[in-house]
Amino acid sequence: MKFDLIPDSVSHFDNAYDVLKERGFIEQSTDEDKIRELLQNEKVKFYIGFDPTADCLHVGHFMQVIIMMYMQKFGHTPVVLIGGGTGMVGDPSGRTDMRQIMSVETIEHNCQQFKKLFDQFLDFDDEWEYTGNEGVYTPGKQNREPLPGKAIAVNNARWLRPLNYIDTLREIGSLFNVNTMLRAECFKQRMEREGGLTLFELNYMLMQSYDFMVMARDFDVKIQFGGNDQWSNIIGGVDLTRKKTGKEVYGMTFSLLTNSEGKKMGKTAKGALWLNAEKTSPYEFYQYWRNVGDADVNKCLRMLTFLPMDEVERLSALEGAEINKAKEILAFEVTKLVHGEEEAAKAQEAARAAFGQGGAGMANIPTAKMERSKFEGEGIGLVSLIKELGLVPSNGEGFRTIEQGGLKLNGEKVEDKKLQVTLDLFDEEGKLLIQKGKKKFQMVELD
Repeated sequence: MKFDLIPDSVSHFDNAYDVLKERGFIEQSTDEDKIRELLQNEKVKFYIGFDPTADCLHVGHFMQVIIMMYMQKFGHTPVVLIGGGTGMVGDPSGRTDMRQIMSVETIEHNCQQFKKLFDQFLDFDDEWEYTGNEGVYTPGKQNREPLPGKAIAVNNARWLRPLNYIDTLREIGSLFNVNTMLRAECFKQRMEREGGLTLFELNYMLMQSYDFMVMARDFDVKIQFGGNDQWSNIIGGVDLTRKKTGKEVYGMTFSLLTNSEGKKMGKTAKGALWLNAEKTSPYEFYQYWRNVGDADVNKCLRMLTFLPMDEVERLSALEGAEINKAKEILAFEVTKLVHGEEEAAKAQEAARAAFGQGGAGMANIPTAKMERSKFEGEGIGLVSLIKELGLVPSNGEGFRTIEQGGLKLNGEKVEDKKLQVTLDLFDEEGKLLIQKGKKKFQMVELD
């Protein structure tokens, strides 16, 4: 069983709601008391939606996966909703511009890749199927109840793509007030920016709300979970389900994975921190967590590992150089969960060898203090920086070093020879470790 990855000692609570609360996940809920009571007294189907905007899950998705793992451990049925329908529009929440429109073939490919990754973390009833549904007037149904404790996966393309536009406007669109929608934070941000919000994107809230209504109607899903940026969409689904089916359903949102400054975690020199070893190697993955800021250790241990809370509190209370021990444990535990214990051990061994057992080795690395302003805005070209630092004698040599895979930032191989070094690449202490080849290190520290 995949949920055996979570030890029984993870919490003394026996209600999934209390466990999620203890770990600091829960931000908002439509009715806290009723949800807690429901999760105590029943085994429920709940869902989280994942739009296939890429062919791989990244660490931002991983928080949601961990929540589903907790829920499955306590006997509830995770419904993984893969957005083959909603992905054709794209969620405007948290966006400053419209998402790139993908072809149906790309969306389908990404959906298939998502399911393979979910199989690593959840036990699925792969014989369960959702059938039927040809539009707003023709409900679908499940072939049977899922096996107890098993997860199920469904693609919302099954009910969104067959929709008739006029029928949808009459039956669904008539129940949404545009004034209310535009007050939602996800839309307000876009309305205030140049370019504004398109009618195309405005429909996303209707689509996600319709998802909840369909699943509540057709196979009794009772709760939707999502990141805190999904609150307006979830409320829309709760209201629509009540109006169209008479069923009471609930919504709950969770903290986004942000650092102590409120910035989203998971950005690396290559872009997103992916869960696929071919996109982000286990070593690079390990190094990311090994280098988190001191202030973020507690949050990451709570949310991304299954260590008991008393151990989380003990580790995150360490100070000075001792906090590096907690970061090593964090990095090992998260890497083990995503890539397996063997790969985590290899990554840890490689990191220790490269950095001379942490604090003592790092103290011997030459450090150059540079003005913060140099890295503001578009920053400085990486090749120009390493030439200025004396790591390469010329721009040409710098480009060749990157092309040959010989340069790393904070342990991650650089592949973009035109990379701009900006403030967000520095760690919480304002440091950036540059490695050329196997043995040449240079620390850059913001002044």
